[in-house]
Amino acid sequence: MSTATTVITEDTARHVLWHYGQDGGMQPGSYTERLMETIDAADVVNAEILRGAYPELVAAMLTAKNDIGGVEQLQQIVGAA
Repeated sequence: MSTATTVITEDTARHVLWHYGQDGGMQPGSYTERLMETIDAADVVNAEILRGAYPELVAAMLTAKNDIGGVEQLQQIVGAA
């Protein structure tokens, strides 16, 4: 799953960092918080379904969760690295 074509904004990066308890994070609103919990729990098929509606958030979540150095990538976006 490539996230190369999806731009991750600073706000989204901060929300995902918060979700994973990392430096540079910022708590989102309750809807986004629940959506991140859903994305985090989704299997591959359902994550791809969610990507159709929330491409940036899914890309950021999968970057943090699955990519080596993914958390650091998000921290660079927010200037926390």
